[in-house]
Amino acid sequence: MDTKIYTVNDLPQAAKDIQNGDLVSFPTETVYGLGADATNEAAVKSVYAAKGRPSDNPLIVHVDSIKMVEKYAQPLSVEAKKLISTFWPGPLTIIFKLKSGSLSKAVTGGLDTAAFRNPNNKVTLGLIREAGVPIVGPSANTSGKPSPTTAQHVYHDLKGKIAGILDDGTSKFGVESTVLDMSTDTPAILRPGAVTAEDISKIIGPVIDEHHKVAKDEVPKAPGMKYKHYAPNAQVYIIDQESDWSDALDWASHQAGPVGMMATDQRISEFKVPDNVETFSLGQDVNSASHLLFAGLRHFDDESSVKSILTQSFDAKGIGEAYMNRLNKSAGQTHFTK
Repeated sequence: MDTKIYTVNDLPQAAKDIQNGDLVSFPTETVYGLGADATNEAAVKSVYAAKGRPSDNPLIVHVDSIKMVEKYAQPLSVEAKKLISTFWPGPLTIIFKLKSGSLSKAVTGGLDTAAFRNPNNKVTLGLIREAGVPIVGPSANTSGKPSPTTAQHVYHDLKGKIAGILDDGTSKFGVESTVLDMSTDTPAILRPGAVTAEDISKIIGPVIDEHHKVAKDEVPKAPGMKYKHYAPNAQVYIIDQESDWSDALDWASHQAGPVGMMATDQRISEFKVPDNVETFSLGQDVNSASHLLFAGLRHFDDESSVKSILTQSFDAKGIGEAYMNRLNKSAGQTHFTK
Protein backbone atom coordinates (compact mmCIF):
# COMPACT_ATOMS: atom_id res chain seq x y z
CA MET A 1 0.00 0.00 0.00
CA ASP A 2 1.21 3.48 -0.87
CA THR A 3 0.94 5.62 2.28
CA LYS A 4 0.17 9.22 1.35
CA ILE A 5 1.05 12.30 3.39
CA TYR A 6 -2.05 14.52 3.48
CA THR A 7 -2.29 18.21 4.33
CA VAL A 8 -5.38 20.02 5.58
CA ASN A 9 -6.29 20.67 1.94
CA ASP A 10 -6.58 16.91 1.45
CA LEU A 11 -9.18 16.53 4.22
CA PRO A 12 -11.96 15.36 1.84
CA GLN A 13 -9.75 12.55 0.50
CA ALA A 14 -8.69 11.51 4.02
CA ALA A 15 -12.36 11.42 5.05
CA LYS A 16 -13.20 9.34 1.99
CA ASP A 17 -10.49 6.86 2.99
CA ILE A 18 -12.12 6.55 6.42
CA GLN A 19 -15.56 6.03 4.86
CA ASN A 20 -14.09 3.35 2.58
CA GLY A 21 -12.79 1.39 5.55
CA ASP A 22 -9.14 2.41 5.16
CA LEU A 23 -6.79 3.62 7.91
CA VAL A 24 -5.66 7.23 8.22
CA SER A 25 -3.36 8.62 10.91
CA PHE A 26 -4.58 11.91 12.35
CA PRO A 27 -3.03 14.62 14.55
CA THR A 28 -4.16 15.54 18.05
CA GLU A 29 -2.80 17.82 20.75
CA THR A 30 -1.42 14.74 22.57
CA VAL A 31 0.03 12.29 20.02
CA TYR A 32 -0.86 11.10 16.51
CA GLY A 33 -3.71 8.58 16.32
CA LEU A 34 -4.40 5.73 13.90
CA GLY A 35 -7.90 6.33 12.63
CA ALA A 36 -10.65 4.03 11.36
CA ASP A 37 -14.43 4.21 11.19
CA ALA A 38 -15.55 3.14 14.67
CA THR A 39 -18.79 1.74 13.21
CA ASN A 40 -16.98 -0.50 10.69
CA GLU A 41 -15.89 -3.68 12.49
CA ALA A 42 -13.57 -4.84 9.68
CA ALA A 43 -11.83 -1.45 9.62
CA VAL A 44 -11.43 -1.50 13.41
CA LYS A 45 -9.88 -4.97 13.30
CA SER A 46 -7.40 -3.76 10.69
CA VAL A 47 -6.16 -1.17 13.23
CA TYR A 48 -5.10 -4.00 15.54
CA ALA A 49 -3.41 -5.78 12.64
CA ALA A 50 -1.50 -2.68 11.45
CA LYS A 51 -0.19 -1.94 14.94
CA GLY A 52 0.34 -5.54 16.07
CA ARG A 53 -1.92 -4.66 19.00
CA PRO A 54 -3.53 -7.25 21.34
CA SER A 55 -7.26 -7.53 20.59
CA ASP A 56 -8.26 -7.16 24.27
CA ASN A 57 -6.71 -3.68 24.41
CA PRO A 58 -9.70 -1.32 23.86
CA LEU A 59 -9.61 1.67 21.53
CA ILE A 60 -10.47 5.30 22.22
CA VAL A 61 -13.36 6.66 20.16
CA HIS A 62 -12.79 10.20 18.89
CA VAL A 63 -15.90 12.35 18.46
CA ASP A 64 -16.69 15.89 17.33
CA SER A 65 -19.42 16.62 19.91
CA ILE A 66 -21.32 15.44 22.96
CA LYS A 67 -24.19 14.63 20.59
CA MET A 68 -22.05 11.98 18.92
CA VAL A 69 -21.23 10.43 22.31
CA GLU A 70 -24.91 10.30 23.27
CA LYS A 71 -25.66 8.26 20.14
CA TYR A 72 -23.66 5.34 21.58
CA ALA A 73 -23.37 5.83 25.35
CA GLN A 74 -26.01 5.44 28.03
CA PRO A 75 -27.46 8.73 29.35
CA LEU A 76 -24.65 10.92 30.71
CA SER A 77 -24.63 12.06 34.32
CA VAL A 78 -24.65 15.70 35.39
CA GLU A 79 -21.02 15.28 36.49
CA ALA A 80 -19.99 13.88 33.11
CA LYS A 81 -21.59 16.81 31.32
CA LYS A 82 -19.74 19.23 33.61
CA LEU A 83 -16.43 17.58 32.71
CA ILE A 84 -17.23 17.70 29.02
CA SER A 85 -18.18 21.39 29.13
CA THR A 86 -14.95 22.16 31.03
CA PHE A 87 -12.32 20.01 29.31
CA TRP A 88 -13.61 19.25 25.81
CA PRO A 89 -12.17 19.66 23.32
CA GLY A 90 -8.98 18.64 25.10
CA PRO A 91 -6.75 15.87 26.47
CA LEU A 92 -9.37 14.10 28.61
CA THR A 93 -10.77 10.71 27.63
CA ILE A 94 -13.90 9.57 29.48
CA ILE A 95 -15.18 5.99 29.79
CA PHE A 96 -18.96 5.54 29.66
CA LYS A 97 -21.32 2.58 29.71
CA LEU A 98 -22.67 1.84 26.25
CA LYS A 99 -26.14 1.30 24.90
CA SER A 100 -26.46 -2.41 24.14
CA GLY A 101 -24.97 -3.28 20.75
CA SER A 102 -24.12 0.33 19.87
CA LEU A 103 -20.43 -0.36 19.15
CA SER A 104 -18.58 -3.48 18.07
CA LYS A 105 -16.75 -5.57 20.66
CA ALA A 106 -13.69 -4.98 18.47
CA VAL A 107 -13.78 -1.36 19.66
CA THR A 108 -14.41 -2.11 23.33
CA GLY A 109 -12.16 -5.12 23.83
CA GLY A 110 -15.31 -7.12 24.62
CA LEU A 111 -16.46 -4.80 27.42
CA ASP A 112 -19.79 -2.98 27.81
CA THR A 113 -17.97 0.36 28.10
CA ALA A 114 -16.06 2.58 25.69
CA ALA A 115 -13.64 5.48 26.02
CA PHE A 116 -14.56 8.73 24.25
CA ARG A 117 -12.48 11.81 23.49
CA ASN A 118 -13.07 15.13 21.76
CA PRO A 119 -9.56 16.13 20.58
CA ASN A 120 -8.47 19.77 20.57
CA ASN A 121 -7.29 19.77 16.97
CA LYS A 122 -9.25 21.56 14.26
CA VAL A 123 -7.91 19.32 11.48
CA THR A 124 -9.04 16.12 13.16
CA LEU A 125 -12.39 17.57 14.24
CA GLY A 126 -12.85 18.47 10.59
CA LEU A 127 -11.96 14.92 9.59
CA ILE A 128 -14.58 13.45 11.93
CA ARG A 129 -17.26 15.84 10.64
CA GLU A 130 -16.32 15.22 7.01
CA ALA A 131 -16.35 11.45 7.47
CA GLY A 132 -19.61 11.64 9.44
CA VAL A 133 -18.63 8.87 11.87
CA PRO A 134 -16.73 8.55 15.16
CA ILE A 135 -13.13 7.50 14.60
CA VAL A 136 -11.18 5.03 16.72
CA GLY A 137 -7.67 6.23 17.36
CA PRO A 138 -4.97 4.41 19.29
CA SER A 139 -1.50 5.92 18.98
CA ALA A 140 -0.21 5.52 15.41
CA ASN A 141 2.85 3.45 16.17
CA THR A 142 3.95 -0.16 16.29
CA SER A 143 2.39 -1.56 19.45
CA GLY A 144 4.65 -1.23 22.50
CA LYS A 145 6.96 1.37 20.96
CA PRO A 146 7.18 5.10 21.81
CA SER A 147 4.10 7.04 20.71
CA PRO A 148 4.40 9.30 17.63
CA THR A 149 4.38 13.08 17.99
CA THR A 150 5.03 13.90 14.30
CA ALA A 151 3.77 12.61 10.96
CA GLN A 152 7.33 11.41 10.26
CA HIS A 153 7.22 9.15 13.33
CA VAL A 154 4.01 7.58 12.00
CA TYR A 155 5.49 7.11 8.53
CA HIS A 156 8.51 5.36 10.03
CA ASP A 157 6.33 2.78 11.81
CA LEU A 158 3.35 2.33 9.50
CA LYS A 159 4.38 3.16 5.92
CA GLY A 160 2.86 0.65 3.55
CA LYS A 161 0.31 -0.45 6.17
CA ILE A 162 -2.11 2.50 6.10
CA ALA A 163 -3.70 4.68 3.43
CA GLY A 164 -2.54 8.07 4.64
CA ILE A 165 -1.19 10.37 7.32
CA LEU A 166 -2.81 13.75 7.97
CA ASP A 167 0.15 16.02 8.80
CA ASP A 168 -0.42 18.92 11.19
CA GLY A 169 3.06 19.39 12.64
CA THR A 170 4.28 18.41 16.10
CA SER A 171 1.86 17.46 18.87
CA LYS A 172 1.52 20.06 21.63
CA PHE A 173 1.58 17.88 24.76
CA GLY A 174 3.53 14.82 23.65
CA VAL A 175 1.90 12.39 26.12
CA GLU A 176 -1.48 10.74 25.69
CA SER A 177 -4.70 11.99 27.21
CA THR A 178 -5.85 11.44 30.77
CA VAL A 179 -8.31 8.52 30.93
CA LEU A 180 -11.13 8.87 33.48
CA ASP A 181 -13.55 6.03 34.17
CA MET A 182 -17.06 7.40 34.72
CA SER A 183 -18.73 3.98 34.42
CA THR A 184 -18.19 3.16 38.11
CA ASP A 185 -19.69 4.54 41.32
CA THR A 186 -16.58 6.60 42.05
CA PRO A 187 -14.76 8.15 39.08
CA ALA A 188 -11.22 6.77 38.69
CA ILE A 189 -8.20 7.90 36.68
CA LEU A 190 -6.89 4.90 34.76
CA ARG A 191 -4.13 6.77 32.92
CA PRO A 192 -2.63 10.13 33.96
CA GLY A 193 -2.23 12.93 31.45
CA ALA A 194 -2.31 16.70 31.05
CA VAL A 195 -5.67 16.97 32.84
CA THR A 196 -4.78 16.11 36.44
CA ALA A 197 -6.74 14.58 39.31
CA GLU A 198 -6.73 18.01 40.94
CA ASP A 199 -8.20 19.58 37.79
CA ILE A 200 -10.98 17.00 37.70
CA SER A 201 -11.78 17.08 41.42
CA LYS A 202 -12.36 20.84 41.23
CA ILE A 203 -15.28 20.12 38.88
CA ILE A 204 -16.87 16.92 40.23
CA GLY A 205 -15.27 16.26 43.63
CA PRO A 206 -12.87 13.49 44.69
CA VAL A 207 -11.64 10.91 42.18
CA ILE A 208 -9.63 7.73 42.64
CA ASP A 209 -6.10 8.18 41.30
CA GLU A 210 -4.50 4.78 41.76
CA HIS A 211 -3.88 3.57 38.17
CA HIS A 212 -5.32 0.09 38.70
CA LYS A 213 -2.94 -2.80 37.92
CA VAL A 214 -4.48 -5.18 35.38
CA ALA A 215 -4.18 -8.91 36.04
CA LYS A 216 -2.91 -11.26 33.33
CA ASP A 217 -6.39 -12.65 32.61
CA GLU A 218 -8.21 -9.30 33.03
CA VAL A 219 -9.38 -7.13 30.14
CA PRO A 220 -8.17 -3.52 30.56
CA LYS A 221 -10.78 -0.75 30.37
CA ALA A 222 -8.36 1.70 28.79
CA PRO A 223 -5.18 1.68 26.68
CA GLY A 224 -1.79 1.56 28.38
CA MET A 225 -2.93 -0.40 31.45
CA LYS A 226 -1.87 -3.98 30.77
CA TYR A 227 0.84 -4.34 28.16
CA LYS A 228 4.37 -2.98 27.90
CA HIS A 229 4.30 0.44 26.29
CA TYR A 230 6.50 3.24 25.00
CA ALA A 231 9.69 1.12 24.97
CA PRO A 232 12.56 1.84 22.54
CA ASN A 233 14.99 -0.88 21.46
CA ALA A 234 17.57 0.33 24.00
CA GLN A 235 17.14 -0.29 27.73
CA VAL A 236 15.92 2.84 29.50
CA TYR A 237 17.29 3.55 32.99
CA ILE A 238 15.57 6.04 35.29
CA ILE A 239 17.96 8.31 37.19
CA ASP A 240 16.18 9.11 40.45
CA GLN A 241 18.33 11.74 42.16
CA GLU A 242 20.77 14.45 41.23
CA SER A 243 23.59 12.56 42.96
CA ASP A 244 22.84 9.42 40.94
CA TRP A 245 23.89 11.14 37.71
CA SER A 246 27.57 11.09 38.72
CA ASP A 247 27.49 7.33 39.22
CA ALA A 248 25.44 6.78 36.06
CA LEU A 249 27.76 8.82 33.86
CA ASP A 250 30.80 7.13 35.38
CA TRP A 251 29.21 3.77 34.52
CA ALA A 252 28.45 5.03 31.01
CA SER A 253 32.06 6.09 30.45
CA HIS A 254 33.18 2.47 30.91
CA GLN A 255 30.74 1.03 28.36
CA ALA A 256 32.14 -0.23 25.07
CA GLY A 257 29.54 1.53 22.92
CA PRO A 258 27.56 4.78 22.97
CA VAL A 259 25.08 5.53 25.76
CA GLY A 260 22.13 7.91 25.57
CA MET A 261 21.36 10.67 28.07
CA MET A 262 17.96 12.39 28.23
CA ALA A 263 17.83 15.31 30.65
CA THR A 264 17.09 19.01 30.98
CA ASP A 265 19.61 21.55 29.72
CA GLN A 266 20.49 22.44 33.29
CA ARG A 267 21.17 18.85 34.27
CA ILE A 268 23.31 18.24 31.18
CA SER A 269 25.35 21.37 31.92
CA GLU A 270 26.08 20.25 35.51
CA PHE A 271 28.29 17.35 34.45
CA LYS A 272 31.27 16.62 32.26
CA VAL A 273 29.52 14.30 29.85
CA PRO A 274 31.76 11.41 28.70
CA ASP A 275 32.69 11.34 25.02
CA ASN A 276 30.69 8.17 24.38
CA VAL A 277 27.47 9.66 25.79
CA GLU A 278 24.98 11.16 23.31
CA THR A 279 22.69 13.78 24.86
CA PHE A 280 19.09 14.64 24.02
CA SER A 281 17.70 17.77 25.65
CA LEU A 282 14.40 17.55 27.50
CA GLY A 283 14.24 21.33 27.60
CA GLN A 284 13.93 23.42 30.74
CA ASP A 285 11.52 21.61 33.05
CA VAL A 286 8.96 18.84 33.48
CA ASN A 287 6.56 20.52 31.06
CA SER A 288 9.02 20.47 28.18
CA ALA A 289 10.26 17.04 29.26
CA SER A 290 6.72 15.64 28.94
CA HIS A 291 6.46 17.15 25.48
CA LEU A 292 9.84 15.75 24.37
CA LEU A 293 9.96 12.33 26.08
CA PHE A 294 8.65 10.24 23.18
CA ALA A 295 10.61 12.28 20.64
CA GLY A 296 13.80 11.54 22.58
CA LEU A 297 13.10 7.82 22.82
CA ARG A 298 12.39 7.72 19.10
CA HIS A 299 15.55 9.72 18.36
CA PHE A 300 17.69 7.06 20.02
CA ASP A 301 15.67 4.28 18.35
CA ASP A 302 15.88 5.68 14.82
CA GLU A 303 19.09 7.70 14.67
CA SER A 304 21.50 6.10 17.11
CA SER A 305 23.09 2.79 18.03
CA VAL A 306 22.90 3.22 21.82
CA LYS A 307 22.00 0.17 23.89
CA SER A 308 21.20 2.12 27.08
CA ILE A 309 19.42 5.44 27.74
CA LEU A 310 19.86 7.30 31.04
CA THR A 311 16.74 9.40 31.62
CA GLN A 312 15.93 12.09 34.16
CA SER A 313 13.08 11.59 36.62
CA PHE A 314 10.76 14.25 38.05
CA ASP A 315 8.37 14.45 40.97
CA ALA A 316 5.13 12.66 40.06
CA LYS A 317 2.98 15.75 40.61
CA GLY A 318 0.81 17.53 38.05
CA ILE A 319 2.08 16.81 34.53
CA GLY A 320 5.00 15.04 36.23
CA GLU A 321 2.63 12.19 37.09
CA ALA A 322 1.95 11.58 33.38
CA TYR A 323 5.67 11.91 32.56
CA MET A 324 6.71 9.38 35.20
CA ASN A 325 3.91 6.99 34.23
CA ARG A 326 5.20 6.87 30.63
CA LEU A 327 8.87 6.79 31.69
CA ASN A 328 8.31 3.91 34.10
CA LYS A 329 6.54 1.93 31.40
CA SER A 330 9.25 2.62 28.80
CA ALA A 331 11.93 1.56 31.30
CA GLY A 332 10.03 -1.47 32.53
CA GLN A 333 10.32 0.11 36.02
CA THR A 334 14.15 -0.13 35.76
CA HIS A 335 15.99 2.41 37.89
CA PHE A 336 19.75 2.90 37.72
CA THR A 337 21.58 1.50 40.71
CA LYS A 338 25.27 1.80 41.42
